[in-house]
Formats: sequence, structure tokens, C-alpha cells
Amino acid sequence: MVSVLIVITTVVAGWSLVAGRLEPRHVRAPLVLVLAGVGTGVFTHSHIAATLNSEVAQHVAEVILAVLLFVDATELPGGRLFGNDPGSAARALLVALPLSLITMVLLGMLLLPGLPVALLLLIACIVVPTDFAPAETLVRDRRIPARVRSVLNVESGYNDGIVSPLFLFALILVGTNSVTRTPVQALGTAVPFALKALVVGFALGALVAWLINMADRAGWMTEQSRRILVLVTPLLIYTVTTAMDGNGFVASFVCGIAFRYVRQAPVRRRGASAPPASDFQLIEDTNSMMTMCMWFFFGNAVVLALGEGIDWAAVVLCVAALTVVRILPIMLAFLGSTFTWRERLMVGALGPRGTTSIVFGLLAFNALPDGLYADTALYAMTLTVLGSVLLHGGGSMVIARSLTDQPPSGAGGPGSPETDEPDSAVFGMRS
Repeated sequence: MVSVLIVITTVVAGWSLVAGRLEPRHVRAPLVLVLAGVGTGVFTHSHIAATLNSEVAQHVAEVILAVLLFVDATELPGGRLFGNDPGSAARALLVALPLSLITMVLLGMLLLPGLPVALLLLIACIVVPTDFAPAETLVRDRRIPARVRSVLNVESGYNDGIVSPLFLFALILVGTNSVTRTPVQALGTAVPFALKALVVGFALGALVAWLINMADRAGWMTEQSRRILVLVTPLLIYTVTTAMDGNGFVASFVCGIAFRYVRQAPVRRRGASAPPASDFQLIEDTNSMMTMCMWFFFGNAVVLALGEGIDWAAVVLCVAALTVVRILPIMLAFLGSTFTWRERLMVGALGPRGTTSIVFGLLAFNALPDGLYADTALYAMTLTVLGSVLLHGGGSMVIARSLTDQPPSGAGGPGSPETDEPDSAVFGMRS
């Protein structure tokens, strides 16, 4: 474990020194950490499974997911639940997302007929949610219509929070290391978990935000103490909820929503009242560091999964997850909308997978009994995210250019017309 920490910290330090030169060339931290993880995995292959399938790895993944969900939920533009275009975001989250999950399960039944439906549902929950870590420059590319970027950003921020209770249900249903349950028994466990999470997450999120408001008005807080409190809030909510036998992931997500609505701050530019960016600087930097660690372990998982050979049926399923399983539901969900066919295709084609899938995959690998089920979940996650890194990381700009009327001009680095800072329709990103 010490050697792993040495490698991670050395690679992160090296990348940090030259990030300003690498990022304009689309060489971002996830790619660097994946390559480091693959290189380390090749030389320590016998120790990879023990590292990934351990209690420590599981707890780390859980904490990272809790922080991710909280940060995602606090990024609400204009104080609206679904952003500046709530109707379009609702189509993507409440119509296209369920359709993608159902389509993924049906395709799994066709391509992998020997696996139970519960495991296929679990795999769908792992590989369907989008995340812009492999292709963050997309939401700054002004050749892509602003409303397309807004929908993509809102979707990537919320779909993991929506999927997480279903993920827990599927995980209970397919069987943990201790017991396999019927659907009714799984619902009997998952529903109380979710209900407790809704109550605890909303109550504590609103309470913490209200306390910050009061302490700010009384002048009791410093900027540093406020940043620290924001950082520990999702950790507090997650641990309290799990101690009460609730779903800590749902609680963290709901906590972020409640926190964002209750938190008050001095008026910012354009008259919008919102928490100052400095409140979230520490948690965003910590979140970035933790996700870098996840990408390193993903590199390890690539070596472990592909070292056993290639299952072509699983490869076809994962390719479908990145293409038709996403594009067709999006096209159906946006029927009757004001989006043009080109814009609908852009929303469907530009759906990268990243940290959320990695964390869900590692949690499933740890929770499921050793053997076919755990290996299949890890394999599906690895193939899908690896394919997304290749398709969306390297090819996202090609896809964006081919679907826009504007010709490319320039390298697309920071400050260039294509990757300027997002406008008011697009908000914070996860790196």
C-alpha cells in the first residue's frame, strides 16, 4: 500500500507541475493517472485483486461517491432544480435515463443469457450514468450550443444521484457476500434505506446551511473555517445516515440540494444570490484529488480485467452502452422538443463515462461474492470506461466538430474561442 501511495503522489505531483502545458493538448489528469495505474498494474499483477477487493478500498470508494454526489447537487444554476432549461434536463433524466437502463438490461439478456436479470440491472446502473471527467473541455466548447452543454452538465451532475438507490437495490437483489434476496426482500431493505436518507439528508443539509448563515451574520466564521465545514458536511451526513441504516449516497445527494437552497450569501454579479465560489474551493480540490486516485485504481482494474482474456459478447454490450443504448433513448425522449435533430444527436453522442462508473464498479466488485458476478461487474465497468476514454476523451472534439456547423479554428486550448469559459447556461464541472 505504501508503494501505491508513492506512485500516486509522485504522478499527481508531476502532472501538477506541467498541467498548464498538457491540458491545452487535451492531456488531462484522468488519462495520466490511468496510464500510471496500468503501468503499476503490469508489474504488480498478483497484488491488484487484493488491493481492489479490500475493505479499505470499499470505504474509500464510498467516501468519494458521497462527496461527488454532494458536490454535484450543489451545482444548481439560477437556483433551479434542473438548471436553466428544466424541461430538457427532465427529458434526459426522467425519460431517457430509465429507457437507457431498461435497454441495457434487455441487451444484456440477449448477449449474456446466463446472467441473472438482477446482475444485468446492476451492470446497467454502473455503465449508464455519464460523467465529464474524460472530456471536460466539451462543456466549454462554444461551438456546441449552450443549451446542449447545459443539458449534458445537469444530466452528468444528477444521474448518479438518481441511479444510486436503484444501484443499491440491484446490489441487494443480486446478493451480497452474506445473502441473496428476493425482489420483495430487496425492496423491503432498499426502500427504508432511501426514506431514511431523504429525511436525514434534507434535514441535516438544511440545518448546516442555516447554521452557516447565522454564523456568517454574527461574524463567527472565517473563510477557512467555512470551507472546512463545507468539506466535512457530506462526510457527516454519510456517516450519520449509514449509522442509522440509511442510504448514505442518497442522503449526500439530497443534502447537497437542501444545502444549496438554504445557504445564503452576499449578492454576486448579475444579481444572483448564491454561495461564494470560495466556499466550495476546498471540497472541489479535495474531490479532484480523490477522483485522481480512482482513475489510478481504474488503470489497475484494466490490467486485472483484460488479463483474463476478452469476452466479445461483453465487449459488444459495452460498445452498445456508449452508443445506441444512450443515443436512441435520448432521441425518443426529445421528441416534440424544440431541440433540432442535430442537437438531439449531440446530446446522445456526447455522453462520457467516468468517475461515477468507476466507483459503482469498485463497490460492486467488493460487495458481490468472489467469482463470476464480481468479475463480470468489474469487467463491464472497465470496458465501458476505457471505451469512453478512447471515444470521448480523444474523439469528443471530432464528434463535436462533425455535428456543428462551425468549422474548427485553433487548438481549442484555454482562452481560445472554442474552449472559453462556460456562459450562464452552463455551470460547474467535475474534474
